Amino acid sequence: MDPITLGVAALVVLVLLIAIRIPIAYAMILVGGVGIVMVNGLPILLSQMKTLGWGIFSNYGLSVVPMFVLMGALASRAGLSQDLFRGANAWLGWMRGGTAMAAIAGCAGFGAVCGSSLATASTMGRVALPELARYRYSGALATGSLAAGGVLGILIPPSVVLIIYAIIVEANIVTMFAAAMIPGLLAVVLFILTIAVYVTIWPEAGPAHDGVDRAEFRAATLGLIPVMVIFGIVLGGIYGGYFNPTPAASVGVVLVWLYGIVKRTIGWEAIKDSLRETAGTTGMIYLILFGAELMKILMSRIGLPQATAEWILQSGYAPMTVMVILLVALILLGCLMDSLSMILLVVPFFWPVLIELNGGLYQPAEGAGFGMSTEDLKIWFGILALIVVELGLITPPVGMNVFVISALAKDIPMSETFKGVMPFFLAELVRVTVLVMFPALTLWLPSVLSG
Repeated sequence: MDPITLGVAALVVLVLLIAIRIPIAYAMILVGGVGIVMVNGLPILLSQMKTLGWGIFSNYGLSVVPMFVLMGALASRAGLSQDLFRGANAWLGWMRGGTAMAAIAGCAGFGAVCGSSLATASTMGRVALPELARYRYSGALATGSLAAGGVLGILIPPSVVLIIYAIIVEANIVTMFAAAMIPGLLAVVLFILTIAVYVTIWPEAGPAHDGVDRAEFRAATLGLIPVMVIFGIVLGGIYGGYFNPTPAASVGVVLVWLYGIVKRTIGWEAIKDSLRETAGTTGMIYLILFGAELMKILMSRIGLPQATAEWILQSGYAPMTVMVILLVALILLGCLMDSLSMILLVVPFFWPVLIELNGGLYQPAEGAGFGMSTEDLKIWFGILALIVVELGLITPPVGMNVFVISALAKDIPMSETFKGVMPFFLAELVRVTVLVMFPALTLWLPSVLSG
């Protein structure tokens, strides 16, 4: 079989396996392994397997993953989410739609400590749904805002998926964290504005209610301080150059643990549960990484990324047109697979194409292509890719955040939740459009910190 035809067939088989719910890691290992055997024979596959696992898992950069996962697992059990929502609600809850806005703010704050979208949606959902029901918010707005707010965990640093992307394209993790800050804050602003427009059109969806008294306001505001301290020490220490991401995550784990000890919300059972969750999640991530590396080897031996890049170059499409096509493809793929799997599968395939479109690996900032250096393109594309990957968490048929919130809000039909997330989906499309048109919003803060 022609190598290019084999490569396309491998991708089709992979998508079909994912569509019938074969775990993405096993699907990639199977397709990648069989493909390498068909191209180069069994001895080559065995030779690769002999050192591949050690080559991947001994990477020091990956050590940050279990630490941030553990930090998020402990944060889910330490009561951070309650303090965040209580503080945000004290500031915003008196407005029409204010409690839903507080849920968005709480999701952003918890995502800054947790780094996981599903954990953010699940934890904040348990805290905020009873309050939203008490104030008679519509089912669509209540569940839709929480499902959408959960996606903030994937982009606002620290983010496990952002770390994996940085490792794949050999980007600096600290730089990627800095690049995510402004787009992440832009999402918070757009989500809050979306709620404001929503309750203006449908006032009954988010009734206003009396604010808290002075004593409650003061107590709720003081409850935000520990969370801000943890966030400030972890990310401030990284950006200030006091420690690298892995030590920063370790510091974060200790700070969240101490927070739980002081609040008396973390005992031995919570610690054991957190360690078990961390082991399971990290093992899943590492297995997916292994499968993605096999797929990467197969595609490089076949030459499919290079052939695709050559075809696109000869087609005459403008680089920005290709970028838009790639982003639309990522949105469509998000309807079939989870965010981490998408990044691991798609980025190794798309990234060489973008490099070629930009004029090669050492393309200077001025000139053809996207008009930026390869390093800047790496940062810009990474943030755009993560944002469109977020959309997969709230779009059918997968929509994992929607399923998580629906499991918590059993009295609200899932169709109402999907209806509620649609305005936020449109807000995300606005954010992608703005960041595509103005790359400086993504690149400015990294340039300032590096300068």
